[in-house]
Amino acid sequence: MTLFAIFATILLLVVSAIILPPLWRGLRANDAPANRKATNLAIFRDQLTELEREKNEGTLAASDFEPAKRELQRRMLEEVEPESEAALATPAINTPSRKTALLIFLLMPLLAVAGYALLGNTKALDPAQTAAPQQMTADQIKGMVEKLAERMKANPDDLKGWLMLARSYKTMDRFEEAAEAYGKAEKMVNEDPDLLASYAETLAIANGKGLKGKPTQLIERALKLDPKHSHSLFLAGAAAMEAGENKKAIAYWETLLPAVEPGSEIDQMLRNGIEKMKAGK
Repeated sequence: MTLFAIFATILLLVVSAIILPPLWRGLRANDAPANRKATNLAIFRDQLTELEREKNEGTLAASDFEPAKRELQRRMLEEVEPESEAALATPAINTPSRKTALLIFLLMPLLAVAGYALLGNTKALDPAQTAAPQQMTADQIKGMVEKLAERMKANPDDLKGWLMLARSYKTMDRFEEAAEAYGKAEKMVNEDPDLLASYAETLAIANGKGLKGKPTQLIERALKLDPKHSHSLFLAGAAAMEAGENKKAIAYWETLLPAVEPGSEIDQMLRNGIEKMKAGK
């Protein structure tokens, strides 16, 4: 049993302990008024007895006895008069409601389960579903990438497969193989600024010659598709700086600055680079 089920059961038991006993024993909603009336009548009788005793002992004159007796009798009559219409309209609940108690006791867990099945996440009750996935080892990842590479040899027209292989190789720092895989999917790469920038960066690292040549061409194509593409603006500034075109580099990086989190590491790096280029260093 999961921890959730344990807490849910405890909660149902607590609610049942609060709600069911009054229903099982039966409520006595109108007992209090009846008890008050009986008490008042007993008091009136005691007072009448006391008046008669005082009269017999001579401490109360006959002339005073009769008015006092009539007043007590009047008050006793008022006390025993029928309940008001509002009171009579409300029936006393004094019959044990054991059937109702049993029905509620049986329905509560059923309704709780039905409600959770309708609104909750039933998979969360299965430890197998909620257990954290085991991290793959480097050997397992390498094996999966090798299988993907083998599959691509048999399916050379699968552009998405080549892109997946290129990203995998890049993550593993196998830049030459990543650049080759990007090249196999160039038709798809040419339509996406993210892919163009990633291809340019991978190619620059793989050939060891920086961003000049094809990487720069890829970056320029990405900026035609999206003039404010952050990754491409950064690479374009770096390429211009490599070529000694500081004004172009400054323009690219100043365009990028508004998209960068102020005070972040990349923000500081860009501002330092811009200052150095402006200073001619």
